[in-house]
Amino acid sequence: MAQQQGTEILRSIKDTTANPAPLGLLAFGMTTVLLNLHNAGFFTLGSMILAMGIFYGGIAQVIAGILEWKKGNTFGATAFTSYGLFWLSLVALLVMPKIGWWDKTDSAGMISYFIMWGIFTTVLFVGTLKLNRALQVVFGTLALLFFLLAITDITGNQVIGIITGYEGIICGFSAIYAGLAQVLNEVYKKVVWPIGPVA
Repeated sequence: MAQQQGTEILRSIKDTTANPAPLGLLAFGMTTVLLNLHNAGFFTLGSMILAMGIFYGGIAQVIAGILEWKKGNTFGATAFTSYGLFWLSLVALLVMPKIGWWDKTDSAGMISYFIMWGIFTTVLFVGTLKLNRALQVVFGTLALLFFLLAITDITGNQVIGIITGYEGIICGFSAIYAGLAQVLNEVYKKVVWPIGPVA
């Protein structure tokens, strides 16, 4: 805003930056699928999942969150930055005890960790009720996933752990769908993959 000879002049800057949401959704979705393939028993936890957690699920989502902040999207900035830092914190919880930086977190600590993330995600799910169906599925299944992870740690039941893994795979693929749908719909300038009505 500028003043010139007593007349107020308004200048607006057009936002020509790309939509960062697909990056955040794909980073979250692909990392979530891979971790939960492990939880479902398909392979062991190794460096591949940890690397995805640091670089794609972690750093890429934080970048997407910062870009959403610059666009004025409080929901996107909060969600992507938070879940990016979730992945980084999860990797730290797994790696720090291995390299002798700290003691391994006990079961009660991990249960509390997952419950807090479940509560946070449930509140964000309420926010998606004003957005679209695809995001409602992503956040609804993610909230359930966090609570199932807590229940798995509470009970120590292997069957519940495997069920949790499959539910996490569904959650991850729903985020992949939502991210790719936005990319394809933008490229083709029409609805190629529907994401549901916007409230």
